[in-house]
Amino acid sequence: MGESGADGVPRGLRVAAAVGWRLLVLVAVLWVAWRVFDALYGEVMSVAVAALLTALMAPAVNWLVRKGVHRTLAAGLVLVGGLCALSAVLAVVINTLVAGLTGLTEQLATSVEQIRGWLIRGPLSLNQQQLNEVFHQLTQALRIDRGGLPTTALATTGTLLRFLAGMLLGLFTLFFFLRDGGRIWSFAVRATLPRSVRDRVHAAGRRGFATLVAYVRATAAVAFTDAALIGIGAVVLGVPLPFVLAVLIFLGAFVPYVGAVVTGGLAVLVALAANGFVTALILLAVVVCVMQLEGHVLQPLLLGHAVRLHPLAVVLSVASGFTIAGVGGAVLAVPLVATANTVVRSLAADSHVPPGPSTNGQHL
Repeated sequence: MGESGADGVPRGLRVAAAVGWRLLVLVAVLWVAWRVFDALYGEVMSVAVAALLTALMAPAVNWLVRKGVHRTLAAGLVLVGGLCALSAVLAVVINTLVAGLTGLTEQLATSVEQIRGWLIRGPLSLNQQQLNEVFHQLTQALRIDRGGLPTTALATTGTLLRFLAGMLLGLFTLFFFLRDGGRIWSFAVRATLPRSVRDRVHAAGRRGFATLVAYVRATAAVAFTDAALIGIGAVVLGVPLPFVLAVLIFLGAFVPYVGAVVTGGLAVLVALAANGFVTALILLAVVVCVMQLEGHVLQPLLLGHAVRLHPLAVVLSVASGFTIAGVGGAVLAVPLVATANTVVRSLAADSHVPPGPSTNGQHL
């Protein structure tokens, strides 16, 4: 038995009780935070995406401001320019997809017959009755329930309205982050923290945002390289819709180690369905080579300096983000963890620095 206090309670039990109630308080706080996040999921994701896009666009705004453009006008120009670029890419993707659907449908029909013949005459040796049963089950799974169409339409309309509302909120937030991000951060520091730690927190926030900017730039460079190389391979091999596949690979590469593999696998499946096994195998080799280039050259060279996270931490962050918040969480997990890592390191490094004059909010 350990030493007892004045009340006769052993010291070990008192320590365990103190740790236990603190853990209970922490669990309660996390539970409340989770409930708030769940209730405001759309709003939180809109603001988070706006912060990520701010890191991408803020350097352009700062460049225009240095050239003498008013900050409000600079933020508006960069935002409108980004929307125009996004609209142009979407227009090209949609037009390419629509134009290529006819030829792709014919190729898919031919490939399905080839796959059917391979399943019958190949090592699986399936018979016609088994194949008919499989296709019948697929048809039943894809059949539309006409009686449920009104409910489905209402649910789809509600989802679309929520998406549009979230998009408008994100654009509104993005504009003010681009225009007033420094003042918003300085106000938050002054309003919530004591004077003695304001400068440390303000400096840590600046370093965290610098890490976020570096991460977005490096990831965009890696994503563009992946998309360009795999897209060129698809063009050379005659795979349908190479530009659409390249855009999907570019977007998927923003989820490190996972997104490019998934979207590259999709490109291989398209090649298999439209061009056959040999073309799909060659494109798979291209995807594997590009992944090796990304993992051993691009990631260490670009993201290594921007993120400074162990690959295991990256994979666990992506998996946790996807579990908690879906695809959006997977995209935002790594930049969030990288920024938090920089902020924590900065606060730890500056813990011995004596407090200086408080942040006045006139700079970022």
